Amino acid sequence: MVCMRGLPMGVGREVKVVARAVCTRRRIDMKEIFDMKLKTQLMVATAAFACAGVAFSQTAPVAEPRNVVQLSATGTVEVEQDLLVLNLATSKEAADATTVQTQLKQALDAALKEARRNAQPGQLDVRTGPFGLYPRYGKDGKINGWQGRAELVLEGRDFARITATASKIQTLAINQVAFSLSTEARAKVEGEAQTQAINQFKARASELTKGFGFSDYSLREVSVNSNEMLPGPRPRMMAAEAKMGMSSDSAVPVEAGKAQVIVNVSGSVQMR
Repeated sequence: MVCMRGLPMGVGREVKVVARAVCTRRRIDMKEIFDMKLKTQLMVATAAFACAGVAFSQTAPVAEPRNVVQLSATGTVEVEQDLLVLNLATSKEAADATTVQTQLKQALDAALKEARRNAQPGQLDVRTGPFGLYPRYGKDGKINGWQGRAELVLEGRDFARITATASKIQTLAINQVAFSLSTEARAKVEGEAQTQAINQFKARASELTKGFGFSDYSLREVSVNSNEMLPGPRPRMMAAEAKMGMSSDSAVPVEAGKAQVIVNVSGSVQMR
């Protein structure tokens, strides 16, 4: 095979066949050379068609959807808030941080002990709120004392139990009263609001379809979102007012408002 080494790198396969035959003194088969040339041409043609197909697929314009309209609909259900969140707090001041921390801890421990007596899952849940110490600065910019604050949260569906428990806690004062909707109450009415929204969406789609002179429509895309709208803030008794004129066993009067569970359905339809 020494004579094959002198061939240039770019020589075709059919030339190499002839050269190999000469080197080995084999009879040249013209049919073999013809078949190899035909295979080479077919491979080149196939590659060309493949490249042309890719280029066509990349440059071919995509037809824009026609007779498509965007719309949305809303379903709303009003429900009474069934969750009371009552926040109690106390603040302490002293010359050093250790004293403030000790006073806050004592006040919070006593409040927790009283609250846990009436705790009941779902009806009255007890948890601690923020607990923090902060330096107090004088006019000269230097620390001249410390102050701190501790909070306790009573939360649940039994309003009477919560307010009665809060009235028995003497080391913390009522700081804030708020209402919200429990997960169970929300889930109960969310399906109703969703049904309203879907029916309104379908009715609106039919109305638009007929209005534009079409006989039917098909749904292209849709999204469903829900949220809760609470009533505006209402003034509530703060710490000093809550204790004023009340005995230690007097429960703070509370009254829940109503919330709106809203489900929005939006999307597009194609008229036909």
